[in-house]
Amino acid sequence: MTINLKSKKILIIEDNPSMRETLIHILGSLGARFIVAAETGVNAITAMKIDNFDVVLCDYNLLGDKTGQQVLDDAKYLKLLPLSTIFIMVTGENRQELVLSAIDNKPDDYLIKPISREQLSSRLERSIARKNYLADIENEIANGNLYQALTNCKQLLDSDDNKMRLHLLKIQAELTIKIGDFKSAGQIYENILYERELPWARLGLGIVAFSLDDVEQAIQTFKDLILQYPAMMDAYDWLVKVYESQGNDDHALFSLNSAVTLSPMSFSRQKKLATLADKTENYAIAKKAYKAVIKLGNNSIRKSPADYAGLANVYLKEKAPDEAQKIVNQLSLEFHNDPEAKLRSALLESEIHLTKGDKELAQQAYEKASFLNKKFNKKLPKELRLNMAKHFYINGNKSACDEIINDLIKTNIDDKFFIKDIVRLCDTIICKNHAIKLINNIRKEFADMNNHGVNLFAKGDTKEAFDIFAEAIAERPDNQAAILNMTRIMIHDLKKSIPDPEKIIKAQSYINKAIEIGLPYSQVSQLQIELDNL
Repeated sequence: MTINLKSKKILIIEDNPSMRETLIHILGSLGARFIVAAETGVNAITAMKIDNFDVVLCDYNLLGDKTGQQVLDDAKYLKLLPLSTIFIMVTGENRQELVLSAIDNKPDDYLIKPISREQLSSRLERSIARKNYLADIENEIANGNLYQALTNCKQLLDSDDNKMRLHLLKIQAELTIKIGDFKSAGQIYENILYERELPWARLGLGIVAFSLDDVEQAIQTFKDLILQYPAMMDAYDWLVKVYESQGNDDHALFSLNSAVTLSPMSFSRQKKLATLADKTENYAIAKKAYKAVIKLGNNSIRKSPADYAGLANVYLKEKAPDEAQKIVNQLSLEFHNDPEAKLRSALLESEIHLTKGDKELAQQAYEKASFLNKKFNKKLPKELRLNMAKHFYINGNKSACDEIINDLIKTNIDDKFFIKDIVRLCDTIICKNHAIKLINNIRKEFADMNNHGVNLFAKGDTKEAFDIFAEAIAERPDNQAAILNMTRIMIHDLKKSIPDPEKIIKAQSYINKAIEIGLPYSQVSQLQIELDNL
């Protein structure tokens, strides 16, 4: 049965006039009455800021300001696509790299031109039906309520809808992984694979193996999938993640480079490749990837001074100060009013002048960077602040260096990868174990705070304990112990009083946070049961 689009608001993003008219004609024949057409990506984003659309049809190969992929990426980043919106990517080519790029940002569907009325009608009907069917699950996921999403998923599975059964099982398994119940997720995937060999289920088993610290099994699973399905990008991404977790950066780089070769238009993958290649001192790959990131980021919400700075730093490491200066000039031109860009430029110019042997100009650039750091301080990205600490130390301002390092450790103590960066820097420019001592002191300080809160709670001083954990969470939003103890206090308080909807919502938000930061399933699930019983 052909759908009727009379009640739907539709946005067409297409730079080809004849194709645009064809789509308008087809949609009109399907009942559409509210159609907005945009010739460019910028106009499309503007249209989405003005109105919420039910359907977006976007050409991938847009000429001019943005590609279709950038439109989708920007729209998601700016939260311009309601959960109910259908986003369909349209491409005129079926080359593998373009198809992979078109689906990399996970549109609801994609179509290859030429498009017939029957084909578009069928895809829209299927997408709208799927969105409506899964709306209750997706809404809970968007709000962070994973347990409720899982309950909704199980209810739909109980309805025995064979058409959606496998898709629901996929969602159920993914949600089960997200809440940390890895063994149950593994069982779901095993049951699916017993019925039918599906690549996404095999991938899920690899993720479960990795989550349960069976690294060898995870690596073998992802390698087998890549061998069998060479275009399965998720398998590459997970293989990279496993290698990185083991400190095997060279293998991670090889796998990631293979993925980027297949799908070169992925901004996030190119950016990761650039930083990983830089870290492993593979400067040829790093330069190529940074250049790709800069090109892909142009006219995109993801455009960042950090990428220009990354490329300039690679040139400096290769002892090519003139090339680095060219990039700094581009950086200053592209982000002339951006304080972060000004600081990055000043730090880079200090190093460029030092490389050339001009200490006076290097000092002037350093002083400019010091002024900008003082002016913007904690508003700056953490990796830039760490770089500033390095420059302070090199220029003899050890107290300013220590102040930044201490603050970065305190605010990022639960970010193990960034903490490793801090340790690596301190070991290199200050002395071995300098950062380790600071980290241990700060961890002890937070442990003492948590213990104090637990003791107060045990004595019945619930209000004081609450305040202690609130302070701890304010300083360390991702601290597992503080989040766990705060949730316990809130549920304890709810049990002793008349149920308060606002307090229940707040307690649920802490449980959602606990899941997000990876608290063990055994602890979180019990808290969720207690809250549900209220």
